Amino acid sequence: MSKIPPKRTLPSKEATLFKELLTLYETRQLKKGIKTSDQILKKIPEHGETLCMKGLILTHMGRRDEGIEMVKKGVRLDLTSHIVWHVFGLIQKGEKNYEEALKSYTQALKFDKENLNILRDAAQLQTHLRLYDGLVETRYKLLRMRPMLRQNWIALAVAYHLGGNLLEAKKVLENYERTLKNLPDYDIEHSETLVYHVRLLEALGEWSDALSLLDTNAKERAIVDKTAIMEFRARLTSKLGSSDAEHSWRVLIEHNSECYDYYHGYLSNLGINLSTHPAQALKVLQDFAVQLPKATAPKRLSLTIAPASFAGDDSILSFYNLARAYLVAGLTKGIPSLFADIKSLYSDPEKLQIIQDIVEQAKEDNTPPTDPSSSTSPSTSEPITYLWTLYYLAQHYSYLSQHSKALSLLDVALAHTPTLPELYMLRARIFKRAGDPIRAAGAMEEARALDGQDRFLNTKSGKYLLRAGRPEEAEKVFGLFTKKDATSPGSDLQDMQSLLYLLEQADAQYRSGRLHLALKKYIVVQKIFDEFDDDQYDFHGYSLRKFNIIIYLNLLEWEDRLRSNVAYIKAATSASRIFVAVHDDPSLKTPASSLKLSDKAKKKAKKAAQKIEEVKKAAANANSNEDKGLEPSPAKDEDPDGLKLLACEDPLERAAKLLQPLVELDVQDVDVLGCVYDVAVRRDKLLQAIQALNRARKLAKDHPEVHFRVAHARKLASSLPAQSSSPSSVDPIRVFKDEVDRILPPEVSLMTFNSQYLQQHSGSCQAILAASRVLSKVLESPTDEAEGVAFMTLSTAEDVKLDVKTALDVIAFLQSIKSTRVEEYRKACDGRFELATVFKTSEEREKLAEEIFTLTREGSSNSVNVEPEAELGS
Repeated sequence: MSKIPPKRTLPSKEATLFKELLTLYETRQLKKGIKTSDQILKKIPEHGETLCMKGLILTHMGRRDEGIEMVKKGVRLDLTSHIVWHVFGLIQKGEKNYEEALKSYTQALKFDKENLNILRDAAQLQTHLRLYDGLVETRYKLLRMRPMLRQNWIALAVAYHLGGNLLEAKKVLENYERTLKNLPDYDIEHSETLVYHVRLLEALGEWSDALSLLDTNAKERAIVDKTAIMEFRARLTSKLGSSDAEHSWRVLIEHNSECYDYYHGYLSNLGINLSTHPAQALKVLQDFAVQLPKATAPKRLSLTIAPASFAGDDSILSFYNLARAYLVAGLTKGIPSLFADIKSLYSDPEKLQIIQDIVEQAKEDNTPPTDPSSSTSPSTSEPITYLWTLYYLAQHYSYLSQHSKALSLLDVALAHTPTLPELYMLRARIFKRAGDPIRAAGAMEEARALDGQDRFLNTKSGKYLLRAGRPEEAEKVFGLFTKKDATSPGSDLQDMQSLLYLLEQADAQYRSGRLHLALKKYIVVQKIFDEFDDDQYDFHGYSLRKFNIIIYLNLLEWEDRLRSNVAYIKAATSASRIFVAVHDDPSLKTPASSLKLSDKAKKKAKKAAQKIEEVKKAAANANSNEDKGLEPSPAKDEDPDGLKLLACEDPLERAAKLLQPLVELDVQDVDVLGCVYDVAVRRDKLLQAIQALNRARKLAKDHPEVHFRVAHARKLASSLPAQSSSPSSVDPIRVFKDEVDRILPPEVSLMTFNSQYLQQHSGSCQAILAASRVLSKVLESPTDEAEGVAFMTLSTAEDVKLDVKTALDVIAFLQSIKSTRVEEYRKACDGRFELATVFKTSEEREKLAEEIFTLTREGSSNSVNVEPEAELGS
């Protein structure tokens, strides 16, 4: 045992006080803890352990900076104490500096190798940082020290599992189960452990042992999760080829008749492949549909696998008959989500046409008689069925871009039932698709006015107002359900991590050209995902204590792919494009819109600042003994408008940092890989750039974005020196040139490559735009040549289908090359898209908006618009 350093030794009285100090901290008696530490420091002012404990208590009381300085001083005074290193680790963990915190715990363990608290904290950090080799070692130490604590056995098994050593995890569980005696019935913790054991055996391919373990413990009622028993039994008997497998799957289907996975498992067990044996699969599903008449899953699955070619077959299993029964039932019940359910079938043109014919026929069958004296039977003319048929057809034709026809159907439906919010919501969606965000927002406001207590309608209305370029009105709408004491509705939604709001707000600012504000919101989204990542920390200990093992493993798997979420992808790619634009054109760092604030904006900012001060004063008056935790309070935002962020000195490095998680996760998305390429070539990371380009080509060789970057890479390769001056064994320039030569041989000129692409994809407006971008940005051709190609998108040829989004992209491109024909293209699009307002002048749009929203407000004031009952988050 090492000798205690003299400077750490305390007199008897102070030693007793120090033990009391530790107890006071554990019980969160913070004020008493400060007094006790002051008593010790009064006599021994340089006692490192006491200084660290006092600093730790100060951080919990909100005096963070003072506390951290005191902890650092305590560490310097006693570098061989496990207490000071443990406290320092806790402080670093609170600052989310997990790597440094683990180093501190490692230092602490050098001086107290068997400290249970430090070992447990270290294990949690190793799990959080995915350092599984070290985790196994730590968990083994904990088990060796406390073998009677069953949590330690499970934690070691999970550590082996996470490290990929399933065999050792299985051995740990077997040894653990041998130690058990006199377990009570319905022990949930033991049940979860046994389920995990079965899962491990299944993953190892030991299906017979897994089934035996499952059956034995199910009979003894040791496993209490009945659904898990049935699912494992069905899977294991199928893998073993047992005759009980079919019965097991049937039991599962009867247990939950709406689970598609169960039907797939049943059919797979019978050896029926859905794509190669559709007739057999249909017969099985039809049997289930008869046995379980209330179940919709077998009927809907039948529509997916039934061939459309049997449409005219009189058989009950023909697609026509199956679809007709399913659609008529849905329309009769008035299921609003019927179209969303059926929409995936539209990828087959034949099925699309059959569905259209069925619903059109249903509309005719249920059309109310025009003659009031007519005695049409209710069975052939149901008002509700007629309404929902019109609703379905309006969605159908809107999906096919026949917006005028969809609106005419909606007009009939609204005349029939003018108080149904879904009809106004659909009208908004149709206007949005047609390129009229102003009327879309007006229609969504009408829907919201029908039910002031519906948070969903409130959210949709706010979103559409943002898309219409009316952020102030959107904030008022969002404010109906946010906390009344928040500084603003937007700040409350940000605190609640509303990704929908933040992305819509950012996109609205991006469209308006306010890059600083858009970038600020995109970075907030990225920080929220960082918080999601941090939030898992507490579950490393909690889940093992509660024996939620399988759920915990699923959580870790989900966290590992967290940033493949579409919200993060959207924020990262959009922010990286802004950073690249700023790098290419530094004048964007000082946007003109940010230099002059309107009086209204200044007044609003002043009011918000006053409210923030009021909130701070209220917090300062709170109980000073309140445990504020180790995490620092949110720092004051010194850059609320994102101007400093936009003007940063390292935009490319920031963009690369945002995109790096997507690279590591190998996200299969052409836009992501395009952004990675753009950032990499500007950072002279040629190997990363060519790797991203090759991945993009593998996904979609002829994608317009891929074509543009191949042309860019070809030109870049021709401008590079023969080889790199770097002493590295791998020459990035040589590798880049070789790969580009493989993709596009040097003998093929860029002009020929671009012309061939244009000829091959002359029906795609996006491809035409890509070719015009290559002409202007890569080949540096005269502006009129690029304009000429861009104007090809206005072709009236049947195969050239210009949509609103692509037309807007063309206008943005023409503006970027300072074309004199922007107005000509805009007017042509304005005439082509009759329902669109995005191609009108700003004055015309503003005038239309005033008319639409004035009418909407008048209509809202005449309707029953009930205030919400409760605040969101209250």
